[in-house]
Amino acid sequence: MTVSPYLAAALEAAEAAAALIRRAYRGQFSVATKADSSPVTEVDIAAEAAIKAVLKSHFPDHGFYGEELGREAGDNEHLWLIDPIDGTKSFVRGYPMFSTQIALMKGGELILGVSSAPCWDGALGEVIFAERDLGAWCDNQRLTIAATDTIAKTTLSTGNLARLARSDAWSRLGDLIGDVHRIRGYGDFLHYHLLASGRIDAVVESDVNILDIAALSVIVTEAGGMFTDLEGGKLSLDTTSVLAATKALHPQLLARLAWTSPA
Repeated sequence: MTVSPYLAAALEAAEAAAALIRRAYRGQFSVATKADSSPVTEVDIAAEAAIKAVLKSHFPDHGFYGEELGREAGDNEHLWLIDPIDGTKSFVRGYPMFSTQIALMKGGELILGVSSAPCWDGALGEVIFAERDLGAWCDNQRLTIAATDTIAKTTLSTGNLARLARSDAWSRLGDLIGDVHRIRGYGDFLHYHLLASGRIDAVVESDVNILDIAALSVIVTEAGGMFTDLEGGKLSLDTTSVLAATKALHPQLLARLAWTSPA
């Protein structure tokens, strides 16, 4: 397929990060603890710097919002959202459930996403990308979400659920789990890749940030799914929860969970 200059640059940036990550994976690197008690490695920082260097070489006037290097102002139209290693805990412990996430927000709307898992699948890696109105793709294969339309047939994957577990919605999630076909906890990039490619049907998370999910939201949407926060709202820079599913399932799950974000 023909890709836009934006997507071509994002794919180039993801590969630059992947090269650094593959070299460091299961090796020796420094690890520090951030204020929120999550780990950050020298590889996270180097990978984000590499991503920014590629994107800046193509679009020097754009803005950037990265997990490790923070915000960098640019024009008021374009903002790149970057998580160089989403799943740093996995990376530190040497298992491949981590990814690089790159998304572009233009005029306040997410228009493209690249999700690169460089060490997944026996280190073969997996890259999924999407651009608005052009579909979601893995290599040369266009991805399509499943046609599942009933809760009884649903395979549901859950991720980070700490806030949901402390809310009234926890018991409703328990009831829902009893009604679905299958419950899994694939987490991080993986359950969104599986959702976009039609291999599971829904994802629920209550504790994320926009850098974790911006690219994945474009991918799932372009594959034919629905991707909102747990209250059914549109994603923004302040989003902290996810309900992603087939179009038929999304309103059913939204009603069953009846989630209201804690103040």
